[in-house]
This record gives sequence, C-alpha cells and structure tokens, in this order.
Amino acid sequence: MSDAGSDADTIAPSVFTNTTTTAISAVTTTQSMDSPMDPDSNSALSDEASFDTRSLHASVLDYPMFWGRRYHRYKEGSYLFPNDEDESTRLDDQHEIFNRLHHRLFFAPLHPDNVYNVLDLGTGTGQWPIELADSNILPHAEITGIDLSAVQPVDVPSNVCFEIQDCSDDDWLRPLDSVDFCHARFLAGSLVSYRDMIRTARRYITPGTGWMEIQELHPTPVSDDNTIPDRWPLKVWDDNLHRAAARALDPPRPVRVASHLKSWMEQAGFVDIHEHVSKIPLGSWPKDPHLKDIGTWWLENWLSGLPGFTYKLFGVEGLEWTREEIEVMLAEVRKAAKNKAVHAYQRVYVVYGRRPSKEEEAMIWGNGHG
Repeated sequence: MSDAGSDADTIAPSVFTNTTTTAISAVTTTQSMDSPMDPDSNSALSDEASFDTRSLHASVLDYPMFWGRRYHRYKEGSYLFPNDEDESTRLDDQHEIFNRLHHRLFFAPLHPDNVYNVLDLGTGTGQWPIELADSNILPHAEITGIDLSAVQPVDVPSNVCFEIQDCSDDDWLRPLDSVDFCHARFLAGSLVSYRDMIRTARRYITPGTGWMEIQELHPTPVSDDNTIPDRWPLKVWDDNLHRAAARALDPPRPVRVASHLKSWMEQAGFVDIHEHVSKIPLGSWPKDPHLKDIGTWWLENWLSGLPGFTYKLFGVEGLEWTREEIEVMLAEVRKAAKNKAVHAYQRVYVVYGRRPSKEEEAMIWGNGHG
C-alpha cells in the first residue's frame, strides 16, 4: 500500500524512497527494497541494570543458567534466548543499528497531541521506550515496556515504566481500548501464535485512533546476484533454526513470521495497513557507504548473538545436538559469514495499521472478520 498521508502534524513518512519529511524527525535517502544493493568492487578480496527488586518476588530474579548463559525465570522455558549481560549489550547495539537503518523510532502516522498511552511489547533492555521518552516526539505519552525479564534500567525518564508480563497472555492487565500506540520489535521465536497476539493487541488499542506497529526480521539470508553458495553454512544454520523452532517447544514458536504480519493484521481487523520491507546486509560488501557501515555493524551484532540464538534450539530443547557439534557448526558459520564474495542480506519488515472505530468494526465483523 502507499504511505500514509503527508499532513504536517503526522509523524513518520517512509524512509524507503528518496523523500524528505514535513514532520518531526528528519529522513535521509535510504535503499529501496526494490533495488539491488551494489557490492563494493573491492569487497570480494578475500553493573547490570534491573528493576527495583523491592517490587518483585525474589524467584523472578533467580535466573537459571545453561552452558554459561543466563535465561529468564518468569514462565521459564517459554523464551529460549538468553537475558544476560552479553545479550543485553547486543540488544542495545541492535537498537542503535536499526535506528540508523530506519532513521526513526517508528513509522505509524501518529498525531503527537493524541498519544497518551504507549505499550512496547517484549521491550528487552528498554532502549526503545527510553529513547522515545527522551526524544519528546510524543510529549503527552506515558510509555510502558513489558518483558519476561527484569533487565531494564532503574534510572529512566519519569514517563517510562517497565512490567514483568507475557504479551502472549490474553489478559494484558490494563483497560481495554486504552493503548494509543502498541509497538513490537523482533518477537519471532518467542510467541506460539503471533496472529493471536495481534488479535489480543487490537482489543487493547484505542478504537478509531490507535495504531499497532510491528518490526520483524526475516532471518533467511538472500542475495540479488546469486553469490550464496549451495550449502552455505549461514543458510544451513537458518534452515536448521527453522526446523528446531518447530520442534523445541510444545506448541512450537516459529521464527519465519515476518512476511505473514500484514495478512495477520488484516485478519485481526486492522485497517490502513502499510508494509515496508528493507534490506540489511550481512557484512561490509555493499558499495554504498551507509549500507557498508550498517552491514559491518549488523554482521558483528548477529555473530555476537549466534551462540545465544543456537544453544537451546539446537541443543536439549530442539535438535538435541551436543555442545561439541554445535560449536563446530558455529565456527563454520562464523568463517562463512566473513566471506565478502557472498553478498547476502536479510529482510526487515515493518507493518503498521490502525484499529478502526467501533462503527467501522461492526462493518468489518459483518464481513467475516473476528
């Protein structure tokens, strides 16, 4: 679909075409998904912060360990990735990378004077709510981040708070019809049903004026110039990740969800839905200086997270590989990822839509949504 209207009092025009903004944040030229990224002609040469513990039961902070990594205790096992200091650092860096890729904190065309309650699902280290508050883009907003782990800072802006909560629950412990903007980023692999979570979100979003935005990575590496070899270790790893996610938990938590988000939002009854897809290179091979920097940072970030992405899914919870087998495979992936002759990238989907008014919803449900 085309971008939302260009009224001067809305935020977040597209950054995927050559455009300038009349809204609050500046936008610079970025790579369109429709155009291939050109490889650099020279590149083919070979104290952890936490919640105030007074408000938490001690058991929530009694984190379990596995193969030297730390994991969440609340609803233990429902999220198979670490929550330790290494992962927190990686998440902070990831937040900065996507700020530089997108040049904005969100895409939805919000009216600053009409946003009072913002909810960030799976907030991680809380950098998105904190930066949103510091920016004052939404001056009236109270911003709440929810997560399974209490790994967010205590010293935060006065309009930011964090809660231990599972967004896959049906009850989000807040009034229905009260959230003006619901934001989620990179929840793949942590939800049994992304579609059901979107349906739940609609019930809590303000009718008529509230928006939901989801940013999600499609992990499968692709290339525009067919430089990915057969049985390339990164592609093999991704295929195994998909297979492991289907086996690891009962019920499973799929990782290849990004391309389905638009249709799931449509099925949930959202309207004015927009989808943007951008490329994020794996490595420094692009010719464009901006994409070269993004790719360098992204590959480093991705490789730093690789053990945490892999240990439980490929190990005892999924494929039942041994630690030795996993480490051998990871070494092969790291080596292959640094080959600049392979011009691989991943895709990032940004999908946002508006909850219709009660009157609009009555018409939508009459047409078969539910």
